[in-house]
Amino acid sequence: MLDGRSYLISRSFRSSREQESNWHCMDCYFHESSGNKKRRLDEKFEERQLEGQVKMNRSPQQPETPDIKDMELPLDGPYHHRSDGKYSDSNIVSRLGRELIISCLLHLSRSDYGAVASLNRMFRSLIHSGELYQLRRKMDIIEHWVYFSCSIHEWDAYDPYRERWIMVPKMPPTESFMCSDKESLAVGTELLVFGKEVNSHIVLRYSILTNSWSPGVVMNSPRCLFGSASLGVKAIIAGGINAQGDIVSTAEIYNSETHTWETLPSMNRARKMCSGVFMDGKFYVIGGMASNTKVLTCGEEYDLERRSWRVIPDMSSGLNGASGAPPLVAVVNNELYAAHYADKELRKYNKVNNTWVGLGRLPESCVSMNGWGLAFRACGERLIVIGGTRDSFGGMIELNSWIPNGEPPVWNMIASKHSGNFVYNCAVMGC
Repeated sequence: MLDGRSYLISRSFRSSREQESNWHCMDCYFHESSGNKKRRLDEKFEERQLEGQVKMNRSPQQPETPDIKDMELPLDGPYHHRSDGKYSDSNIVSRLGRELIISCLLHLSRSDYGAVASLNRMFRSLIHSGELYQLRRKMDIIEHWVYFSCSIHEWDAYDPYRERWIMVPKMPPTESFMCSDKESLAVGTELLVFGKEVNSHIVLRYSILTNSWSPGVVMNSPRCLFGSASLGVKAIIAGGINAQGDIVSTAEIYNSETHTWETLPSMNRARKMCSGVFMDGKFYVIGGMASNTKVLTCGEEYDLERRSWRVIPDMSSGLNGASGAPPLVAVVNNELYAAHYADKELRKYNKVNNTWVGLGRLPESCVSMNGWGLAFRACGERLIVIGGTRDSFGGMIELNSWIPNGEPPVWNMIASKHSGNFVYNCAVMGC
């Protein structure tokens, strides 16, 4: 339900749309789920609208997506032309005031930000610059979207709050990068994808501010098969394999606002194929491999204030094997959960006794090959399992959700889509 301020700006939006022939057609970013299929909200702008004031730009990076910078759309009538022939934003700004407008925008779902940015230059600036997301973080207004890849260079995004599929542009076609194993990490308003070219590591960065991919900043000590997790606008990666093929204990922290990496103290154990989480304000590395045959059962805790690591024996005992995927772990409300892919069981970590307790079954439809092809993530207050099956007719990827409540898990399928592959990478962005 909208508050008084949001209701006021909502009326302004509706008034504008009524006077200007269905403004809703400008929301070209999104799909909505209907019968578990994607349906296009609006394919294109009608040529008769605004007598040619609106242009649809198509590009390889953003197919069928309006280029926001070319839109100069009035929000409220009567409209006033400037001397250069464009509309003035002063009318709506003077009536509502900047602070009131920002307050209203903060409470809109970010699924609507693509359409809102099309209406007014100030709205567009607030969203495109990231200022609105910074204010949302300060007010603890966070929406979590799930990003996952079932194809070499394609990503899907799902908004569980609005039950919407969101279009994500294809990754740039870097052939050698596409053939390598990749890791992914969502931090701030960015999705980072790490991989290798023939002789070097590279990073691709998707920004929700521009809805586009660009080259990311490579780590100080590039590596792959590492553990990682994010907390707000910062993320930590640890362990992995470096360019020489050595298993490392080094760690780094990334700041998505400054796009910089800082080297942290090294872990006590070198490890690859490990997992990372944030819990109680600390970063944890769980499990992994000390060599191609030796499985590590210990975890490590990094205290950001003390800048030191502490080994936790047997923290990941039984969660992964030598030929299996890294431990599938996630944190909700500072409680650690694991998807035990061998037993298809959901487990919870007891911090006091340093033990794992079985809670119940994982969704039966989510199968894997030793954990590969299955994603297990925290998405706000819920746990999400993403996986599916393949047959002669293709396959189906399902998103199953459960909100921990002290009872055995009862999984609810919140979305599904056809796919010919398993889940390669998955990350959850909260902003």
